Amino acid sequence: MHPFEMPDWAVERVRARQGCALAHRDVAPERTALVVVDMQNHFMAPGAGGETPPARAIVPAVNRLARALRDAGGLVVWIRTLFTEGALHTIPHFHRTLLTPDRFDARAAALAEHAPGSALWSELDVRDGDLVVGKTRYSAFIQGASDLDGILRARRIEAVLVAGTMTNACCESTARDAMMLNYRTTMVHDANASLRDDEHAAALINFYLFFGDVTDVAELEARWAGTATAAATATG
Repeated sequence: MHPFEMPDWAVERVRARQGCALAHRDVAPERTALVVVDMQNHFMAPGAGGETPPARAIVPAVNRLARALRDAGGLVVWIRTLFTEGALHTIPHFHRTLLTPDRFDARAAALAEHAPGSALWSELDVRDGDLVVGKTRYSAFIQGASDLDGILRARRIEAVLVAGTMTNACCESTARDAMMLNYRTTMVHDANASLRDDEHAAALINFYLFFGDVTDVAELEARWAGTATAAATATG
């Protein structure tokens, strides 16, 4: 797991802009979705083409976060990146210009709908009631990538928590677009992973300065603890 602490200068700048360090503490958990990005075999398995080794270390934190939000009445969504012929036609420069032919062929095969590489990592605690949504671009929210925005609006979701891999690619892209679509958005730093500590930190700091909150699993668990207790008492 990446070591990370938000620098004081960034916290001071955010406080000056919005009057507090975290702006989204007041969002009801039942109006919150945890969006877990790309925790798939292609990005998780040792030796896989898109392997991000630190992503394996965040699995316990992702599972803790999912459990805490479920217990508080929120929604968990697992995002899978998929290769489709439609994506090849609508964003060809990514596939043909930004990837070598060998990399394209390997990625396309690994991320096909039913390929083993596109499956969610087996150690993730995916439960009945969670949603699994495919996307075809870095951001799960950008037009043409998925139906995630419509799905969340139909469920009256107002806030999005972003976890998964990579922090500075699909996670950051998803989080930025969520904010621009008016979701109150938080990146959970110890439930995100990238290839390097400095890449991870740079993405989180920049997101915090301009787009939304950055916090950790423990803070969110503490925030929802009373809600989860009340929900358990009501259903018991």
